[in-house]
This record gives sequence, C-alpha cells and structure tokens, in this order.
Amino acid sequence: MILQNKFDEILDSLGNNAADFFMAASLYHAQKISFATAASLANLSFDAFLVRLEEHFGRGFIIDDATVLEDIATVDAMLPTSL
Repeated sequence: MILQNKFDEILDSLGNNAADFFMAASLYHAQKISFATAASLANLSFDAFLVRLEEHFGRGFIIDDATVLEDIATVDAMLPTSL
C-alpha cells in the first residue's frame, strides 16, 4: 500500500505498524471484520489490540444492541422455567 507522505508524517508518531493498526481498527469499527481478525491483521495479540483501541479510540470492544439482546435471550433460554 502506498501512502501519501503526509500520512507517513502523522503515522510515524503513532507507533509501530500504525497504518496496519488503523486500517484494521477501521474495518473492525465498520463491523466488516471480527475483533480477532482485526488484531491479526494489525499483527497484534488480542490484548495488545484491545489496549491500542482503548488508547486511540477511548474504547475497545464494540458491541451492538442486537448482539446484547441475543445474548440476553440465550441466557433466558438457559435458565430453568421454575425456581
């Protein structure tokens, strides 16, 4: 990938493999790839990718409402019907 020189100037101050990290983070934020795939594309461990997301974006995981509702339904289905 060829970047404009202006990008190089900005990315140099943001750490190793900044271009790979921000490309992977952008795809993850756009919900085009999973967290694990983004971490792999950024050539970072799961934990290191999470730390860098929190550092640059103020949060790590992105969980949409549909996922939360699905998880709640799954837990409800697993609970016994009578206590």
